[in-house]
Amino acid sequence: MSSLNDFFEKVITVKWGPEKKSVDIIDQTLLPNTIKRIQIRTQEEIWEAIKKLRVRGAPAIGVSAAYGMAVIANDIPDEDYEGFYTKFKASKEYLATSRPTAVNLFWALNRMEDTVKANREKPVSEIRRLLYAEAEKIREEDVQISRNIGETGFRLMEELKEDGKELGILTHCNAGTLCSAKYGTATAPMYMALEHGWKGTDMHVYCDETRPLLQGARLTSFELYNAGITTSVQCDNMAALLMKTGKIKIIFVGCDRVAANGDAANKIGTSALAVLAHHYGVPMYICAPSSTIDMATPTGDDIPIEMRDPEEIKSMWYKEPMAPAGVDASFNPAFDVADHRLITGIITEKGLCSAPYEEAFRKFGIK
Repeated sequence: MSSLNDFFEKVITVKWGPEKKSVDIIDQTLLPNTIKRIQIRTQEEIWEAIKKLRVRGAPAIGVSAAYGMAVIANDIPDEDYEGFYTKFKASKEYLATSRPTAVNLFWALNRMEDTVKANREKPVSEIRRLLYAEAEKIREEDVQISRNIGETGFRLMEELKEDGKELGILTHCNAGTLCSAKYGTATAPMYMALEHGWKGTDMHVYCDETRPLLQGARLTSFELYNAGITTSVQCDNMAALLMKTGKIKIIFVGCDRVAANGDAANKIGTSALAVLAHHYGVPMYICAPSSTIDMATPTGDDIPIEMRDPEEIKSMWYKEPMAPAGVDASFNPAFDVADHRLITGIITEKGLCSAPYEEAFRKFGIK
């Protein structure tokens, strides 16, 4: 347990900088070869860190945005409420433009604004203090949410585990401690297994490399390997053969937004994985904090999909370009949407949701 806690401390995604005057994050664009922490303070630095994926993953984006707004508010010089709120709201709206798909970003920013509006009768100095407290509360809630998701996922793992055999698990992109305040979402069941006494060799996690940004290869395998879990990396297009050979018993993936009908937007490639899982009869679970469930979005067709720089495909991770300079790579969506009919279940911190999903969400009080 101590070694696992040491690992979490080493890779803590978001924390306060010195004297809480900045946000301290791991620059995830440098992983796995370099673990470097950077300090971000201005709204431009925070926006850039989220946009450029220095910090990424829906929960971590939410925590970083909350921390960032507390730091930004501390630097607003106005002591009258109206002047303070005007500048605060402008910064909040600016940060909201950094990533369009991850609903946690807007959820966290709205919570911070609600804190300002709910305390308008108090001195601005007190509002600043309350913003720091709210940001910390968002972080603490995220840790507990991840634990709850992990416990539900771990029980599903226990049902499939055979004595003397490793449990084959597949995941896509990174929904681990690096995408959250601690345990992650899709990797939380594996970390809970370690806390419940499983050895790292009791499971074998296969990480899709996750083209084009390679979050599975660079981040998830980095996490799980350093946590002592048996880990393999494979190309995304190898997942079908893995399932056909029977090596995969369960799939856990994260999510950036869930529509009311259960359609789930996650890193590009998740939709194809859902089709394969359904074909081969492998249970696939979406691990989603209730804050990512957007009941105002009826179906996955209504989820905005972020388009990324074509050079992420052609040259970003290579010493030399991997495609002719003039060839088109403009179709570079960051996400796709897994159809709810292909998903076995959606694990939230409130429990396991099964179809019909809108009914299940409302049963758990998700509005």
